[in-house]
Amino acid sequence: MLAYLARRIMIMIPTLVAISAIVFIIIQLPPGDYLTTMIAELQAQGEPVSLDKIQFLREQYGLDRTPIEQYFHWFFGMLQGDLGWSFEFNLPVSEVIGERLLLSFVVAFTTLVFTYIVAFPIGVYSATHQYSWGDYGLSFLGFIGLATPNFLLALILLYFANVAFGISIGGLMDPQYVDQPMSWEKFLSVLAHLWIPVIVIGTSSTAEMIRLLRANLLDELQKQYVVTGRAKGLPPRRLLVKYPLRMALNPFIADIGSILPHLISGSAIVSVVMSLPTNGPMLLRALQSQDMYLAGSFLMIEACLIVIGVFLSDLLLAALDPRIRLHGGATK
Repeated sequence: MLAYLARRIMIMIPTLVAISAIVFIIIQLPPGDYLTTMIAELQAQGEPVSLDKIQFLREQYGLDRTPIEQYFHWFFGMLQGDLGWSFEFNLPVSEVIGERLLLSFVVAFTTLVFTYIVAFPIGVYSATHQYSWGDYGLSFLGFIGLATPNFLLALILLYFANVAFGISIGGLMDPQYVDQPMSWEKFLSVLAHLWIPVIVIGTSSTAEMIRLLRANLLDELQKQYVVTGRAKGLPPRRLLVKYPLRMALNPFIADIGSILPHLISGSAIVSVVMSLPTNGPMLLRALQSQDMYLAGSFLMIEACLIVIGVFLSDLLLAALDPRIRLHGGATK
C-alpha cells in the first residue's frame, strides 16, 4: 500500500509539471499579449497611446522576456506561493481570486450536496420500482432536466421572478455587500441568494445522476449474487445497501476527479447570466484579455484538483469495492 502511494505521488509531480508547461503554451498561443489587447481597445476608443508608457509597462510586467523565461519565472513563483501578477486588476493574483474562490466553493459545494440529497433517493426508488408510475414520472422529469440547458433555466427564472414577483434574483448577495469584507450579515445575504443558483446549476447534474444511478443499480440487481442473497432470505433493505448499492456507486467515486475542479470553476455561463461573483466569469475574462498569470493560475488550480481527485478516487474505489486491488498481478 505504501509503495503504491509513493509511486502515485511520484507520478503526480511530473504530471503537474507537464500540465503547467502545456497551460502556459496554450495561453501564449494567441498573438500578442495583454498590452497588445489594451492598445487595441484604446485605439478603438480613439484614445492616444504612449509608446514609452507601453514599453515601461512591458518591462515592469516582464513581458519583454522570452516565453521560456516567463514560464520559469511563473512556475518557480508558484512553488513559493506566488501566483503572479494580474495585469487587468493590477493586483497579485492571490488577492484577486481569494474571495471568488470562497464563493465558488460555497456555490459548488452546496450544489453538490443538493444533487446527492435529491438524486440518491430518487435513483434508488426508480430502480427498485422499475416500470411503476413513480418510475415513469421521475424518469420524465429527469429527461426534462437533462434536456434543459442551465443558462436557459436561469433566464426563465430571472424573467418570471421579475414579471411575476417584481424582484431581481441575480447576484449572490445584496448590492451593499459587494466588494465588502466577509461578515455575518454578508454571509446571511449569500445564504438568502444561494438557493436559486443551486437549483439552476444542480438541475442537469441531478437528472444525470438519477439516470446513471438507476441504470447501474438495475444492472446490479439482476446479477446472480443478488438472486442468491434473496434465496438465502436476506432482508431486502440490507441486501440492497450492503451489496448492489455499493457496487452502483463506483462511477460516482471515479468521478471525483471531475467534481473537485468543478468546485472551483463552477458553471461559467450560468454565472455570467445570473451575475454571480464566482471564478467562471473571471477566468473567461482573463482568457479574453490575455491576463496570462490570472488565467494560468485558475487552470493550474483546476489541474491540481483533477490530479488529486483521481488519486483520491482510486483509493476510495479500492476501499469500496473488494474486487479492485491496488497491486497488479494475478493471484491464485
